Amino acid sequence: MNRDRAKPGPLTAWQYVQNVLFYVHVALATTVIGLAGLPALRRGRAGANSVATRWIAYMVWAARLHLGLTCEIRGTPPTDDCIVAAKHQSFWDILIIAHAVPRRAFIMKREVMGVPVMGWYAWKTGCIPIDRTRGRDAMAAISHQINQRMSGEGLGQLIIYPEGTRTLPGQRKSYKQGVATIRLGTGLPVVPVAVNTGMFWPRSGWGIRPGRAVVEFLPTIGPQIPAEGFLPRLAAEIETHSDRLMAEAGLDIPVRAADLAPPEMVDHRSS
Repeated sequence: MNRDRAKPGPLTAWQYVQNVLFYVHVALATTVIGLAGLPALRRGRAGANSVATRWIAYMVWAARLHLGLTCEIRGTPPTDDCIVAAKHQSFWDILIIAHAVPRRAFIMKREVMGVPVMGWYAWKTGCIPIDRTRGRDAMAAISHQINQRMSGEGLGQLIIYPEGTRTLPGQRKSYKQGVATIRLGTGLPVVPVAVNTGMFWPRSGWGIRPGRAVVEFLPTIGPQIPAEGFLPRLAAEIETHSDRLMAEAGLDIPVRAADLAPPEMVDHRSS
């Protein structure tokens, strides 16, 4: 393995040109794949997922072609119904996590799911709409929809970003209660995911650097972990491992007080 590829490559003028070519290429490809795949929607979720898988794979290939960007998957991506709770630094981690699991689904703003073509695929692939104007009631509605899915066709892998937004490399934000509420309301296991993708693909989406990013699926947090200890455990797992991955990519990570948590909070064995 070439260790140098673990660190972001130089951002040259040519790399900026490749950034532009990449976005033009994938915009055209998205249009073609999206329109050509519309007949597959008649096959329901399986058909929509086949088109989504093709589109994601194309995006990953185009990133390698234009940007010299790849990604290493560590750990074991889940295949059963679960919550995938991930660190979120850029669009690259969305693509890679969605590429790694077989039946990906997201919680999306209801307005986005009403957009022609993209919204149709979102509905059919099992994405769950959220009405943020409903406040706490929105989480209860989501849990209800998830339970309905699990009793029917199955949920798949519901990808959630506990911090609620993209973060800069080395940045931490408070974990929101939503993921804990959904876990409590559904009994789903939670698979934490650590990333260093922001070191290569910035939050803004421009100035993408070549190299090999890493997305790591961590051991599952099972239902035996009590509700009051879940969020601290989840944050400790994701942040500790993400810091390690970013350090591998060359980021100077300071020692944080939160990293000195008791061992039971950062136990890396499967739960």
